[in-house]
Amino acid sequence: MDETKVSPLKHFVQAKKSITSIFDQLVQYVSEGVLFVEATFKNPELRYVTTNEDLNKIQSFQTRLTGIGEVLSRRHMKVAFFGRTSSGKSTVINSMLWDKVLPSGIGHTTNCFLSVEGTDGDKAYLMTEGSEEQRSVKTVNQLAHALHMDKDLEAGCLVHVFWPKAKCALLRDDLVLVDSPGTDVTTELDSWIDKFCLDADVFVLVANSESTLMNTEKHFFHKVSERLSKPNIFILNNRWDASASEPEYMEDVRKQHTERCQSFLVDELKVVDLSEAQNRIFFISAKEVLNARMNKAQGKPETAGIFAEGFDTRFLEFQKFEKLFEECISQSAVKTKFEQHTIRAKQITDTVKAIMDSINVRSADKRIHSIEDREYQIDRLEFVQGQMAIQAEDIKRRILHIAEEVNAQVSTAMKEEICHLSLLVDKFSEDFHPSPQVLKHYKNELNAHIEKGMGRKLADRCSSAVNSSIQNAQEDIIEKLKPLLPSSVEKEIYTSLPCRKFDLSYNLNCDKLCADFQEDIAFRFSFGWTSLVNRYLGEKNARLLLAFAEPTLQVPRPVTTPSANGMPAMSPQSATQEELMFSLMSGLASLTSRGSVGVIIVGGVIWRAVGWRLIAGCLLGYGGLYLYERLTWSTRAKERTFKQQFVNYAAKKLHMIVSITSANCSHQVQKELENTFIHLCQQVDITERELIKSINNLTDEIKQLEGIQSNSKVLRNKATHLEAELDQFIKTFLHQSK
Repeated sequence: MDETKVSPLKHFVQAKKSITSIFDQLVQYVSEGVLFVEATFKNPELRYVTTNEDLNKIQSFQTRLTGIGEVLSRRHMKVAFFGRTSSGKSTVINSMLWDKVLPSGIGHTTNCFLSVEGTDGDKAYLMTEGSEEQRSVKTVNQLAHALHMDKDLEAGCLVHVFWPKAKCALLRDDLVLVDSPGTDVTTELDSWIDKFCLDADVFVLVANSESTLMNTEKHFFHKVSERLSKPNIFILNNRWDASASEPEYMEDVRKQHTERCQSFLVDELKVVDLSEAQNRIFFISAKEVLNARMNKAQGKPETAGIFAEGFDTRFLEFQKFEKLFEECISQSAVKTKFEQHTIRAKQITDTVKAIMDSINVRSADKRIHSIEDREYQIDRLEFVQGQMAIQAEDIKRRILHIAEEVNAQVSTAMKEEICHLSLLVDKFSEDFHPSPQVLKHYKNELNAHIEKGMGRKLADRCSSAVNSSIQNAQEDIIEKLKPLLPSSVEKEIYTSLPCRKFDLSYNLNCDKLCADFQEDIAFRFSFGWTSLVNRYLGEKNARLLLAFAEPTLQVPRPVTTPSANGMPAMSPQSATQEELMFSLMSGLASLTSRGSVGVIIVGGVIWRAVGWRLIAGCLLGYGGLYLYERLTWSTRAKERTFKQQFVNYAAKKLHMIVSITSANCSHQVQKELENTFIHLCQQVDITERELIKSINNLTDEIKQLEGIQSNSKVLRNKATHLEAELDQFIKTFLHQSK
């Protein structure tokens, strides 16, 4: 701060250094913010945290700040010197620079704009407008010669003169001095103002004190005042040393000039008030100051040479001008160069901080919502797993119970249908013949008839009830597991599951079951010895009894010719009474062949007891009965016998497979319900997988949101830090400039 008090120009240098540092930090900060917002916005899972508006806004800030940073790096204090031709503008500039930098004096007139600024190098050079060529100049004479010889230089062009900072202390503090052609030699005042005046911080009107202010000078500054809001203007009444020759008029002339200058600044331009105008008007001799300072630079006394009377007063007034000028340009430059950028920086910082706050709030809200959602998903997963374990046991018991019911139902129905098997066989109407070939075909067709008919009857008795039981069980299973299914499947579950009509397959396999059936359709007399024994003793006991009997009487049969149907053919015309009796006796002999000896013994006993008449009558009745049965033993009778034998045989076989068939039907029902249950379990597995995936995704999302919250807090804190630095800059530099 001490250095600032000693040199007001240092105030601008320090302000520029400070604001540049702040903007560098701000550019880096906004760049970090852009990367953060872009990454967040491009993440499809987190896009809701920020908006496209936020992204576009912060991206525009990055571009804008980069441009502002480049502008700030080129910022400098600029003072423009204007006045009529040969008013001494170049001499004033040289006096302020303590060196003959610009050509001046008799015979020289500046015919273009000359911008004098410092260079870090040790060589002076100039550059003309629109050219990058650095033309070296070592002395003022070389500069004057170069300007004079360049035929392309016009009054409105700009020549940059770069003078080593080591030679001029004033140029070390980012100060640029602009010398201009005379305002009385051009009509292009508007273009001059647009090109060289809009960014000037201070204007110095160099007037000739030997004359009054001219309208050309006033006209120019009127135009400047129209384009700029209250420009800082200093008026130097140069060549005041000429008043020393007429000391009696000096005060009157000074007063007259002061009043006119005050009126111009206060009343006409209205850029300052009356009290401040006194510090904007000075009476100097730039030539005297330049000579004194050149003497001092050469190690001579400042007053060496010829100086008019009152030099010290004029020299002090020039120094006063320099001091006030430095304070004014420093304060003005800081305000004009940095104030708007500082305000803009605060606006950008506030906006970015607001964006970070909004991202933080959205991510925090979403994080809380995601945590709650994850807890809900975890609870639902535990519920699904727990309910699945409970319902699975219950459903399995239900399936087993239904399977047992079907087993009992089919078993009962099949036993009842076996009892009515004869009715089913009686309905079979295929052509019958006792020949082996026809019998084989007859058996196959009869097996198929029984298979189809019994299957149909079992289906009529069981299928409707079984289907109803299955559908009720399926609906019950669905209702129990419906809360555990995925939401996408829950609405379509009834159409996606196999809730179709279920047909039991009984698979009796009668052809294989009765494959070893052997029919016995030979003639058997109802009252024959064998038939009677079988009837009263049973088939098993009869076989044991007959095993001990041997035939003792064999009666030869007459030779007969077989008929077309396989039965013996007898011609009524050729048969004699003897042959008929012989056939009867042969039948009786065949009937009693196994017990002939016993019959003879019993017959002899009866003969003695009852007489031959009764015996003969019985024998005739017995023979007639035999004859009747023998004559009625037709193909139809054989078919009835065959069917009865087949029914008895098939009933026994079917009784043997009742448990197998009912178990098979029970297994079919169990399989059908298990398929339904398995399908639903697969859907529940999908629910569990979706829940686990959702929980994992929410966990990842929560971690990302925590990272976003952390990053947004860091960036917000950086914004707060930058705001503090901007506030400190405003307090240190801008408030002091007011």
